[in-house]
Amino acid sequence: MFYPEGHIRVWLYGEPVDMRKSFDGLYALARNGLRQDPLSGSLFAFVNRRATQIKVLYFDRSGWCVWAKRLEAGRFIGDWSAIAHREMDCTGLKLLLEGIEAKRRHKRYRLLPDDARSDATREATAGTIAPCPAP
Repeated sequence: MFYPEGHIRVWLYGEPVDMRKSFDGLYALARNGLRQDPLSGSLFAFVNRRATQIKVLYFDRSGWCVWAKRLEAGRFIGDWSAIAHREMDCTGLKLLLEGIEAKRRHKRYRLLPDDARSDATREATAGTIAPCPAP
C-alpha cells in the first residue's frame, strides 16, 4: 500500500478533475491551478466529479509517479461545495484514501468566560481544581 512519510506536504486540488489526465495534465493542474512547484517532492491529490476516483501525482528522484485508486462503494468527498484547494497532512491523505472525510463537528474543549477562567486559574494555583461552570 502507498503511504508517504510524515514530513511530506500534500495538496488537494479543490475542483473535480477529468481522470483521463495523466502525468502532463496533472502536472499542469498542480503548476497552474494550485500555484505550486510539482518538482518540490510534494504530493498532489486529484479527485473526479463523482468522487469515486483519486489520483496522486508526485516526483521522486528518478521521475514522475501517478498513483490511482477507485472506490467500489462510497465516495472520497461528500460535498464539493465544502472543498477548496488546500494543503493537508499525511494523516488527512490517509483518511481520504480510505474514504473517510475528516470534519470537526464539535469543539474538543470549551473555553471558559474570562471571569470564570481567572477564578479557575486562582483556584488551580491554590491546589484545588475548579469545577466547570454549568452551560
